Amino acid sequence: MTRPPKRRPEKKKRDRAGARPPGRALRGLPLLIAGIAVLAAGSTSGGVYAALTAAEGEPRSPGGDAGGRAAVPPSAARGEPVTVADGGDVAPLRRVVPPDVLAVGAATIPDAKIERLAKLKRVGEVTAVAGGAIQLQNRAVNALAVDPSAFRSWTPPGTARNTALWTALAADRFVTTPDVAEELRLSRGTRYPVVGRTMPNLVMGGAGELGLPGVNMLVSEKAGADMGLVPNVAVLVNAPGVDPATTVKAVKRILGGGVEVVNLHASEYRTPGSGRATDYLDLYKRAATTCPGLSWTVLAAIGQVESSHGRNVGPSSAGALGPMQFMPATWKAYGVDGDGDGKADIMNPYDAIPGAAKYLCANGAGQGGRQLYRAVWHYNHADWYVQKVLNLAKAYADAYS
Repeated sequence: MTRPPKRRPEKKKRDRAGARPPGRALRGLPLLIAGIAVLAAGSTSGGVYAALTAAEGEPRSPGGDAGGRAAVPPSAARGEPVTVADGGDVAPLRRVVPPDVLAVGAATIPDAKIERLAKLKRVGEVTAVAGGAIQLQNRAVNALAVDPSAFRSWTPPGTARNTALWTALAADRFVTTPDVAEELRLSRGTRYPVVGRTMPNLVMGGAGELGLPGVNMLVSEKAGADMGLVPNVAVLVNAPGVDPATTVKAVKRILGGGVEVVNLHASEYRTPGSGRATDYLDLYKRAATTCPGLSWTVLAAIGQVESSHGRNVGPSSAGALGPMQFMPATWKAYGVDGDGDGKADIMNPYDAIPGAAKYLCANGAGQGGRQLYRAVWHYNHADWYVQKVLNLAKAYADAYS
């Protein structure tokens, strides 16, 4: 739409969640990835899954019984509805950071190694969070303890923009994936005992896709520390424009043995059945189908150049907004209600990416060749911009062929 302003390269950021729990170091910790690692059934030092009995000398929960378990009111044990004030504050969603690689350790991943990941060439961002296997309604689930204001950016776009979900998490409620909520018949606003090193009674705050294989629950940092979840046991890496397999190799080299590293773009980890896009890659591919002849790689390249896939959504110095950096006047003509919620939202990737496909198609992008060049030039009136987009599109085609 307009020439994007020159931006200073962002410093690679690293978020940390979860403080080291009190007491002795945990041993025999579970890994989180279903199908790759087996969940541990507990440990002699009070591990984070089904640790119903404290080891000798282990600190007991304040107000708990002699076994180190928190006292459970009968109503909470039955999972009855309760009234809880919201009280949770969460920062507004300003960007989306698509995770490309997930690494899970058998224990806390050292800070020095996480810093090395953040310094890898072409790595955009890295975040480390606490986690472990816990028990909910007599089922083992894998939980991460997160700062909702920071972590929401790492989840699929539909979940990231569900402010009610993150507000609930900020109020120390828990969130699960929809399949777990359905299987366990969980009700929003109902309190349930959650079993870790301690057994707090947490209120169900809602459900949403997390986009992380084997991870099916989120709790607040406070709840995670109280339950003894393992600090910095899971790391997410964002490396836009890089073949994820290449990033996986680099992460494995730095983290070494004892850490499972997963390519989140691998077919076996794609969310099946819903028919709904769960990340930017899906959004680019689906939006491209609305313009016969347009490759999704062109949309992905524009998304990378304009906002680094939602990391910098503006406004630019010229007033462009959203993950595809539309000028508001242009958006009025080409905006799309891509998610069917009744409005075309310039800041919503579900709308903005199909809107970009519509704009490119109207300028002949589907015809390829010279017309594609002209369509991208209309998006931003600069030949250097067109060359950059087309070169990036070729790189995406090579990486995902």
